[in-house]
Amino acid sequence: MPGLDPLASFRLDGRVAVVTGASAGLGARFARVLDAAGARVVATARRADRLASLAEDLTDALALPCDLGAPGAAESIIAATQERYGRVDVLVNNAGLDRTAPSIDQPIDDFREVLEVNLVAAFDLTRHAARSMIDSGNGGVIVNVASVWALGGIGQIPNAAYAASKAGLTNLTRQLAAEWARKGVRVNALLPGWFRTEMTEGRMFGNDRAEAFIRRYTPMARGGEEHELDGALLFLASDASTFVTGTTLVVDGGWSAI
Repeated sequence: MPGLDPLASFRLDGRVAVVTGASAGLGARFARVLDAAGARVVATARRADRLASLAEDLTDALALPCDLGAPGAAESIIAATQERYGRVDVLVNNAGLDRTAPSIDQPIDDFREVLEVNLVAAFDLTRHAARSMIDSGNGGVIVNVASVWALGGIGQIPNAAYAASKAGLTNLTRQLAAEWARKGVRVNALLPGWFRTEMTEGRMFGNDRAEAFIRRYTPMARGGEEHELDGALLFLASDASTFVTGTTLVVDGGWSAI
């Protein structure tokens, strides 16, 4: 068809995207991908130095050091974004906390802390972002970064708090999608499998036994490369997915298929 450009819908020119947990790993990569697609990026995390360095590499970015667990953090992030750019179009809830411990011995405060950051804080930021999107009349997109741990237990790795928080985030995605679909806000979840990050380094990667475990139980016999989430993120964040909401997009090399 003459003039057809199937890639145009993946562009984010003129849009404003907030990315949490953006100081390193997948979050930093997500910020760079959204920037490359034309978005103006608000990068948030606790480590100010890393955020500043990231922002310098992006076209038009705001580095916003913030502890998502602090009272009022969600409101301050959205307020700062609106003050700088006047709008919020995309929110990527990527920030996450991990406390690996045998469930029978795990301090209950550690369990609560993981749920507070991974689920409660994500919900708080999401509702403030959605209110802005709805009030603007433009709608918007929420991408919740969960995990294959949301789909089932992994008995060899004691991480009940993380599993519970990501399962909760995944079903929260469905609930909010159903509530806000007619208000122009789409909500979807991205579920990565095993990727090398600060959280997994030394435990799942750079550890012979753990890497053998990944190879054995992943049909593709390897962990994911950082760039292998780029297309999934852009699909969910852009107009390429305008008829998609409440879904979970799994990128795991086949881990959840067996």
